[in-house]
Parts: sequence; C-alpha cells; structure tokens
Amino acid sequence: MTSMSRDAHLSELGEFLKARRAELSPRAMGLPESGALRRVPGLRREEVAQLAAISTVYYTRLEQGRIEASTPVLLALARVLRLDEDQRDYMLQLAGKENARPRRQAAQKVRPPTRRLLDNLTDTPALVLGRRMDILAWNSLAAALMTDFSQIPEEHRNSVRLVFTDPAFRELYADWESSARNTVAFLRMEAADNPGDPRMTALVDELSERDPQFREWWAARHVAHHSTGTKIFRHPVAGDLTLDWEALACPTDPDQQLVILTAEPGTPSHEGLRFLASWAANHEPSADAAS
Repeated sequence: MTSMSRDAHLSELGEFLKARRAELSPRAMGLPESGALRRVPGLRREEVAQLAAISTVYYTRLEQGRIEASTPVLLALARVLRLDEDQRDYMLQLAGKENARPRRQAAQKVRPPTRRLLDNLTDTPALVLGRRMDILAWNSLAAALMTDFSQIPEEHRNSVRLVFTDPAFRELYADWESSARNTVAFLRMEAADNPGDPRMTALVDELSERDPQFREWWAARHVAHHSTGTKIFRHPVAGDLTLDWEALACPTDPDQQLVILTAEPGTPSHEGLRFLASWAANHEPSADAAS
C-alpha cells in the first residue's frame, strides 16, 4: 500500500467509524443518559473508547486518520459499534488487516466459455459484472428485462450509473430507493476491494454531483457484499416480476461476477419470465457478442 493509499484508507476508516457511532444511542448501549443536550448524534468518542477499553485520545486519533490500529482493537470496535459481517470486513480492509486485494490495472475480459453460458441461458436473465459493477456481458433476456445494453456507450455501461441516471431504471424497480441504497452499499465494498482506482473515483464524483440521494447514501458509508437478494420489477411487457438474484464469483477473476435472476416455479413471476423470453426471441433484444 502506497503512502497516499495508506493515508486515504486511514482517513476513510476514521469517517466510517464516525458514521457508525452516530447511529448508536446511549440507551441502546446501556449507558446512562444525563438528559443534557448532546452536541453530536449517537455516541460520544469517549463513550466508544470506554466500551472498547481503549483511551479516548487513542480513539480520537483513530477517527482523525492519524494512527493505525491493531486487529484486536478493530475487532473490539466492531463489537462496540455493532458492525455486521460486511461492515467488519470493510473496516478491516480499510485498515489493511484482511481481505485486501491489490488493484488490478488490466482491462477485464469475459472468457468465451462464460459468454457461451450466457447465450445458453435462454430462459434466465444473466449478466457479468466487473469492477465498479461495470456491465461486461449479458444475454438477450437480461437486455429484454432491463435495457438494451448494446445501445449504451461502453464507458457508461455501469449498473450503478444506470440506477441513478436512467429514468427507465427508476420506473423498472418497484422499490427503487431500496435497490439504489443497496447498490451504493455494494459499491462501497467495491471501493475497498480496489483502492486507488481512478475510474471508481470518477464514478463516485460524477454521481455525487448529479444525484443528491447518491451523495447522501455514499456519505453514510453503509456496506454490503453483492451476493444474493430479491428484486421486484415492474416490466412494461411482462408485468410485475419478483425475481431472486445471485452473484457467482468467476473462478479465473475474482473481480467478475455472474449475476443470474430466477423466479420460483409455478408463480406468476415464473410465467411472466417465460412470456418475456418468448417476447425477447421474437423481438431480438441485443445480447453482448463482443470479443
């Protein structure tokens, strides 16, 4: 980790800790309340330090990004701040303790077998996401479900960008706000996985300037792994579709994920997806065929 990268990570770690303690109330932590007006939301620094059995000066310097903390101290803070597993992993990544991967400079390519797999999934929407949640490849049903990705310039072909800048995507998600919040949390984790990525910085800067909700949610520093979930789509052709999604890691490139969307058999969503597949076959939405 370079000096610049180290300093940026320590600063981000401090901001992350500050955001997390702001969400906790003294009552929830079993601390006495004096009734006096608190100048800051959530816990005070000295209260966090007391619960973690460290000095207030030490914790203050940690929040200010001036010192590094040991793994035992970080784990104690994870317990005090009630971090979930994703948040703990993110904190440890920022501190350079676990799960940190070096930044990859080479452009990502989808292997031919993966492309063939996408094409063979004729009744299942599927796409491949890369770093920054860039959309690297997709099949015809994914294009029919979401949008014709081939009509989007490659440099703008990013799922986070589409969620916040494409009005059609806002209409597509039944609960756009929940989906958008989760997307920001996924991107936060991506940022920790790929420190110093200039394209990540440019994406965050652009979306922070263009969308106040993105700016607010990014500043909140919530994190989550992009692994599985459920989305409800309001599709103009297939109607309402409740689809479960899973992100499967690529064995040859851990920064690529195959995302597949399925519906429970026998449900209206399953029938709707089959109808959409038939419609897509007749209307030939564009599947990615780039080499």
